Amino acid sequence: MAERGCPLEAVPLPAEVRESLAELELELSEGDITQKGYEKKRGKLLARYVPRTQGVDPSLQAETRIPGPSQATAPVPEQQKTRPSHARDERFRSDVHTEAVQAALAKYKERKMPMPSKRRSVLTHTAVEAYTPPADLHSAPPDVTTGLAQHQQTYCERPQLASVRGAPRGGSGSVLETAGGVPVSSRVSSKIQQLLNTLKKPKRPPLKEFFVDDLEEVLEVQQPDPDQPKPEGGQTAVLKGELLAVGSTWPPSLLATLQQWGTTQPKAPCLTALDTTGKAVYTLTYGKLWSRSLKLAYTLLNKLTSKNEPLLKPGDRVALVFPNSDPVMFTVAFYGCLLAELVPVPIEVPLTRKDAGSQQVGFLLGSCGVALALTTDACQKGLPKAQTGEVAAFKGWPPLTWLVIDGKHLTKPPKDWHPSAQDAGAGTAYIEYKTSKEGSTVGVAVSHASLLAQCQALTQACGYSEAETLTNVLDFKRDAGLWHGVLTSVMNRMHVVSIPYALMKANPLSWIQKVCAYKARAALVKSRDMHWSLLAQRGQRDVSLSSLRLLVVADGANPWSISSCDAFLNVFQARGLRPEVICPCASSPEALTVAIRRPPDLGGPPPRRAVLSMSCLSHGVIRLDAEEKLSVLTVQDVGQVMPGANVCVVKVEGTPYLCKTDEVGEICVNSSATATAYYGLLGITKNIFETVPVTAGGAPVCDRPFTRTGLLGFIGPDNLVFVVGKLDGLMVVGVRRHNADDIVATALAVEPMKFVYRGR
Repeated sequence: MAERGCPLEAVPLPAEVRESLAELELELSEGDITQKGYEKKRGKLLARYVPRTQGVDPSLQAETRIPGPSQATAPVPEQQKTRPSHARDERFRSDVHTEAVQAALAKYKERKMPMPSKRRSVLTHTAVEAYTPPADLHSAPPDVTTGLAQHQQTYCERPQLASVRGAPRGGSGSVLETAGGVPVSSRVSSKIQQLLNTLKKPKRPPLKEFFVDDLEEVLEVQQPDPDQPKPEGGQTAVLKGELLAVGSTWPPSLLATLQQWGTTQPKAPCLTALDTTGKAVYTLTYGKLWSRSLKLAYTLLNKLTSKNEPLLKPGDRVALVFPNSDPVMFTVAFYGCLLAELVPVPIEVPLTRKDAGSQQVGFLLGSCGVALALTTDACQKGLPKAQTGEVAAFKGWPPLTWLVIDGKHLTKPPKDWHPSAQDAGAGTAYIEYKTSKEGSTVGVAVSHASLLAQCQALTQACGYSEAETLTNVLDFKRDAGLWHGVLTSVMNRMHVVSIPYALMKANPLSWIQKVCAYKARAALVKSRDMHWSLLAQRGQRDVSLSSLRLLVVADGANPWSISSCDAFLNVFQARGLRPEVICPCASSPEALTVAIRRPPDLGGPPPRRAVLSMSCLSHGVIRLDAEEKLSVLTVQDVGQVMPGANVCVVKVEGTPYLCKTDEVGEICVNSSATATAYYGLLGITKNIFETVPVTAGGAPVCDRPFTRTGLLGFIGPDNLVFVVGKLDGLMVVGVRRHNADDIVATALAVEPMKFVYRGR
């Protein structure tokens, strides 16, 4: 049986029938009708003429194609065989059009071509089944329309002919010529003529010209400017921090300290929570913190079962879901997990079931194997609920069991029950989440030994002492807010007054008022809090900051913090604030606290600032400039490195060679007070937590690995650390580097209604 579409014996048909067939083929190719509809209409058109065909299988009569009279026996040259279907030129080929156009050309030779009436598809071309083109046609450049893909149905192979182009009109008939220059005199229908005119001058280049495989042909590789600034200083050395004081006064672990204060100083205030009006709603004592933590630890280990088996075992991870307005219950949950030898994973309260950020947190919980979430009754009531009344399953989260830890839900342990004694070891104490610039969330694991060393280093660097009052404006679940306001404070039996974020929005001056009310000796803020309080301080004449000996600026490493610090000092110096009290610090989730400025009474050098050329900074070179220029960046020091730590600055890319003294690089820390790993991610853990800096000769600078901080900076005079940006905010344009933080610094540096000057 002959294949569908193979050339058949010519059938004499009236002109109107052939024109209808051509239009029908055109409609099929453009998708105006289905294949079934096309066959039905074609069968009706040919019904009265099909019996005239001889030797044709009846099953093919409804689909018989009507070739031109010269198509039956013409030989097909080897060079004219169709290209493979996967070739780029064959992507949109349509055999329906080729037959329709050729049939019209062969039949209507004497008819004058009408003007086009309607614009049709631009992706149509023609081909002839049995036409033998001249030899020079093979070398002609391919027409854009030869890049059309073959029809989905199976047809016989036929030679391809370039598109037909209309010749200039004139005389009683119209002369057509193919792309190869073969003249054809013919008359065609309006639709066919429209097709020919459309293909006459293609508006688009061939499809393949839109794609270039070699990127070097598209992007010009910018060569370094020979006149660009280059570092000229000598090689830096490893900077060693002061020795960590070792004596009998340090406790063996943080939990041992909690037990000591909970039993010997049970009525000492530990934490005061405020409501959104600034009123103290509850003060947690050290005795209550110890007893509630014990009760929670006993409940977690003995009262939670699954299939008659304990739900939790030592080392399991537990999610802590508490709002920023409830530091008391969070602190109880955190220490309760530590006493039960469980690993707390503090996260944010999910707002909706399909929150995008919540999905990343769900990935973190899944990778940590979290199966239990601790929360309060009030917080649980605000979570999205399923139809059953249970907490809804959040998108991307693993299945969780929710436990409300309010007092009535916990079980009091027997008098002879005691938690397992735990020294500060290498086991994971807690996991803090970190969100990268790509939006992914990872868990940074901190060991018990690192937690204890961090508390000891902060105690020594900040000079904390027993019974001091600390006003904390930061998030107590992570970063400096956790390290100072929940961990180090308990080690030193301090009283923390926690300022909720909602109160700061309603009354930006609330933290200063609480410093006055509680005679706080220390305060923990960010530069934004100082900026907000400046806007709200007018009319407040009864505030005094004379009690402060330490004002820790947690984001002091950001370049815009210096303007907030200067403005805050100018206003509040007349209200008792001493200049040496302001202590910026630098930190990262991986290295914890990297450096902090010491007050003079703790032996710290005087503060310094550097006015740097931004043009040179974009090349990674440190050059001092004049402060009155507009294209400079003024940064302040973030103090000295932490006690017991070693710090060096290495090149940002490639092998971690030590930088030169006038070169910007990434700050790396070797200390017992850093985090230990990205939980469950061994690959990137090795790159970040096991870096081995080397000298220019390739020799390791230390026999112990360093931790990359993600902070870009340099070591200045008096061994002070300066930070000019973060690796996550680095933008590379050509061969120059810019930092996203500089954009914020620029916006804060210029006055409203003025221009951002060139060079910033």
